[in-house]
Amino acid sequence: MDQPAGSPQDAQSLPVCYRHPDRETGIRCTRCERPICPECMVSASVGFQCPDCVRGGSGTGHAPTAAQPRTIAGGTIASDPRLVTKILIGICLAVFLVQLSVGNRFTDSFTLIGRAYIPVLGDVGGVAEGQWYRLLTSMFLHGGYVHILFNVLSLWWIGGPLEAALGRARYLTLYFVSGLAGSALTYLIGAANQSSLGASGAIFGLFGATAVLMRRLQYDMRPIIALLVINLIFTFGWSNIAWQAHIGGLVAGVVIGYAMVHAPRERRALVQYGTCALVLAVVVLMTVLRTAQLT
Repeated sequence: MDQPAGSPQDAQSLPVCYRHPDRETGIRCTRCERPICPECMVSASVGFQCPDCVRGGSGTGHAPTAAQPRTIAGGTIASDPRLVTKILIGICLAVFLVQLSVGNRFTDSFTLIGRAYIPVLGDVGGVAEGQWYRLLTSMFLHGGYVHILFNVLSLWWIGGPLEAALGRARYLTLYFVSGLAGSALTYLIGAANQSSLGASGAIFGLFGATAVLMRRLQYDMRPIIALLVINLIFTFGWSNIAWQAHIGGLVAGVVIGYAMVHAPRERRALVQYGTCALVLAVVVLMTVLRTAQLT
């Protein structure tokens, strides 16, 4: 039933970003006090400012107070805030077309597998055989149309807004480190001949970082929690899903995401990229330990 104007429900609703009317937000520009979403936030000495106040434009009359617009994580605000996401989607689609054209021999050469010998193909090697690149290349392979469709849509819906909030460099680092963490956990505790492929580990990392960001901005957490629970149900409810990649990526995403949005401004880059380096060190450690077991 429609609510009349001025009702309690209307009064409790969040304002919308003045540049993106479809996005609710609880953050306001510290200068003009207009509501702004994560994409429009520019880090200032105190709080956040809108792009207009930073540029001193749109009739606000405010002089620029920052040398360069920054995202909530300290990244540079780009003219196309989804560029990296588009490139990642393009790479996944291009690799999938190669898979369809070349066939299983191409997929088997780059999928994640510990150590295996397949009678038809011969010795396909594996990470334990020194093919560490499989930890990375498997992130761009997919097992079918449904698999790639789900991952591409998830990457667009989750990755695009997160890229705008973090900035390109931080977003790309989050994506790759989360994906590698998922691959490493799969390699560590999965069967030696268990093959795994897909961008799901990296995408679960984006899920985790998005949850941290929404909590930081005091957004309603229920939508992202519900989406995450649904994905976890699929992860553990369906067969032939490498749940290790999902959990590894999710944990890495939460850890890195927390460092990205909570790092103190005076040593922001050190904390952010230092955390990424620590997660990568754990990835290397898990890989080395598993390799020692299999050789």
